[in-house]
Amino acid sequence: MATDLPGAALDTGPGAATAPHAVYQSWLDREVLAFQACGACGNAVFPPRSRCPHCGGPELGWRRSSGRAVVYSATTIEPRGGEPYCVALVDLAEGYRMMTDIVGVPASDVRIGDRVTLRFDQSDDTVIPVFGPDEEAR
Repeated sequence: MATDLPGAALDTGPGAATAPHAVYQSWLDREVLAFQACGACGNAVFPPRSRCPHCGGPELGWRRSSGRAVVYSATTIEPRGGEPYCVALVDLAEGYRMMTDIVGVPASDVRIGDRVTLRFDQSDDTVIPVFGPDEEAR
């Protein structure tokens, strides 16, 4: 069993949610970016699931992300009649990759390798993780 897991340990989440995505969303609702780590192989797992995609093990525990990331890939979306925005893949410090929006900087200024940090946006009743420029890295 792996003991050196990435991120800070979390319990299964607030409320009675047990489905992996429901637990993930319940943490987002509390402005915590949660991910899973496998107790058997030690790999970070994202998006949430029932078994480890690396080793197939069911020993997935919830962890808190630091919110520090690096842009892996980015594209600018320019909707007709709307403001351009950036959609990116970011590599989190804990060892997983996720798709997100980059905010707080013009979309065309986002570059591969930029350091970004976690922020939370509210869309209707849903909390969404987004990333913005890492002010400490500038």
